[in-house]
Amino acid sequence: MDVYEAVTSRRAVRGFTGRQVPKEVLERILSAAAWAPSASNLQPWHVYVLTGGPLAELKKRAGERVASGDPWDKPEYEQYPPDLKSPYSERRSAFGEQRYGALGIPRGDLEARQRAASANWDCFGAPTALFCYIDRDMGPAQWSDVGMYLQTVMLLLRAEGMHSCAQMAWAKYHKTVAEALSPPDELILFCGMSIGFEDVTAGDARMGRAPLAETVTFVDGYGSLPPSVAVRPPSPAACPSA
Repeated sequence: MDVYEAVTSRRAVRGFTGRQVPKEVLERILSAAAWAPSASNLQPWHVYVLTGGPLAELKKRAGERVASGDPWDKPEYEQYPPDLKSPYSERRSAFGEQRYGALGIPRGDLEARQRAASANWDCFGAPTALFCYIDRDMGPAQWSDVGMYLQTVMLLLRAEGMHSCAQMAWAKYHKTVAEALSPPDELILFCGMSIGFEDVTAGDARMGRAPLAETVTFVDGYGSLPPSVAVRPPSPAACPSA
């Protein structure tokens, strides 16, 4: 799989098989991901990988909190601005419509949406979960570094024939995650990530992307971008349920 195919076939998969991910493959991926860029080579990510019994126990505890209606933990960072402006608010709404529409859940059925969202804390059935922390005193640039690291991990997973789903949802139960991992107090949980082999029967929807002209401005002599340099779409073989 070349880089273009890895990039365009990567997506948030929300349905995994129980097929185990070999530890040596995870070690290979995470060793290579360490080469992700970071300002002044700080490498500000702190990663925990859970499988087997420890992950099952975490899923159980999180599931019990969901079932009991236990409120989310106090947020340790703001996931979205309180007043999300255009065009971001429209994109977020479109995501919800497409995501839940693919599951046959109408817009007004909040209970069904909550049930679907609760699958986050089962890692969508994935046998492996990664949890990424960052030091509390780090700034926006280091959070950006963590994002580049996580993207590198996700692309390397594609190269190994696997998929992933990055989940800020786990930050809502950061205390439960901390009970399982015992991270140092100076770390803050950014997100979790479900990792494994896709369940192609799950019927996952592939989200679209904004046209290039909405997000990119050329300020030189290129002019309009000719079709010959457009990003290649993922091949059916690389993304069978797309």
